[in-house]
Amino acid sequence: MEECISVFDMLKIGVGPSSSHTLGPWRAAERFLVELRKKNLIHSLNRIKIDLYGSLSLTGKGHATDLAILLGLSGQNPENIPVQNIAGITKLIKDSQEINLGNEINIHFDFSKDIIFNKKFLPFHSNGMTFTAYAKDGTKYRSTFYSIGGGFVVKEERTNAKKKIKIKCAFPFPIENAAELLNYTIQENKNISEIVFENEKSMRSEAEIHYELMRIWRTMLESMYIGCHSEGILPGGLNVRRRAFDMHQNLIGLSNYNSPQTWLEQIRKTEVKFRQILKWVSCFALAVNEVNAALGRVVTAPTNGSAGVIPSVLMYYLVIENHDAGEKEIKQFLMIAGEIGSVFKKGSTISAAMGGCQAEIGVSSAMAAAALCELMGGSPAQVLMAAEIAMEHHLGLTCDPIGGLVQIPCIERNTMGAIKAINAAELALETDPKNAKVPLDKVIDTMWQTAKDMNNKYKETSEGGLAIAVNMADC
Repeated sequence: MEECISVFDMLKIGVGPSSSHTLGPWRAAERFLVELRKKNLIHSLNRIKIDLYGSLSLTGKGHATDLAILLGLSGQNPENIPVQNIAGITKLIKDSQEINLGNEINIHFDFSKDIIFNKKFLPFHSNGMTFTAYAKDGTKYRSTFYSIGGGFVVKEERTNAKKKIKIKCAFPFPIENAAELLNYTIQENKNISEIVFENEKSMRSEAEIHYELMRIWRTMLESMYIGCHSEGILPGGLNVRRRAFDMHQNLIGLSNYNSPQTWLEQIRKTEVKFRQILKWVSCFALAVNEVNAALGRVVTAPTNGSAGVIPSVLMYYLVIENHDAGEKEIKQFLMIAGEIGSVFKKGSTISAAMGGCQAEIGVSSAMAAAALCELMGGSPAQVLMAAEIAMEHHLGLTCDPIGGLVQIPCIERNTMGAIKAINAAELALETDPKNAKVPLDKVIDTMWQTAKDMNNKYKETSEGGLAIAVNMADC
């Protein structure tokens, strides 16, 4: 039975720097509060302890996992929390040694002792965390969650997981793999975005779909805008200087605008020379991931670490390829990208802790390539080919962040993923699908086999590759 994954499951609004290590633990903390409320325990507690395991433990501090859990337990929402308040909220908890649990009750919380970084791995998934609540009468309640990538959080003991079955999808066009998606387009004589739209309409109204897609786009646009207009050094200790600001200034020169939307229109009016195209795309991607690295608000696409690829390729289409494009094309792009991401999630993984960076930058590049290909006139078969080409050239990409931070090599990789996506779309448009040698489903399966063969040192543990070749002092 097919798994029902919405576009809005794949494209989530949240706070950086990591969907699996920041947004996932934040959501897990929220879910733990829900469990406490259901059991009428929250007002009887006097302590909470959190144990982090595996990749969450090894790179959690660099990914702000501990801070995200504090915010989640405090009842803050990652979609709308003013990001400028994050430092103040977490500092108050640390200094006062108290946390306002779910905005309901203050309990003692020692930041240095109540979040424990265990280097061992839990067997179910490498991103495990256990919450333990202690009541005043001496009883305790424990719950374990797993952050499986892209902000998705699961529990090993789910009833359906025990039964080894999946809930039947209610979509009119349930999709488990790329071959099924292609068959639907042939059967219904529709393009991929139209099939996705029909599925989304089974869950929400057209007005809600429009609103949510445009909210996602506005968040993407805002993250690019903020990144292009922010100077300084990124937090974390690597002393990485923001580059999008200078690159943007060199590209746009003296211009007048006062909002992300007027900025977009100004860029569209700018005469872009051929050699500047790659610079613009790189600038957009850098901007998003510099915002992400600074605990700013971005859209998981499909993860925070790869959040810059899809918005930068969509901006490329809007400012280079089609100045007449508007909301229709933006929504079309996002729906295709979301669907391709869901196919990868079902057939492989979107978690760097499970599959290395091929699962983040590789998947985001495939998502962007597919979406761009359809907007530029590609057939459904060419769209899937574009996704295949993009992933094919990311196979085996490791995740080895220096200092456990989503900065080096993560930020630059978004520029590479975006450029590859554009290249893949162009190649697919020039290729007859009959001559394709590798179906998308085959490359997804190969990606998963590669992930299983990859050494754990290269799966977001900072125990191999660049992470040990270059230490913090060298930077």
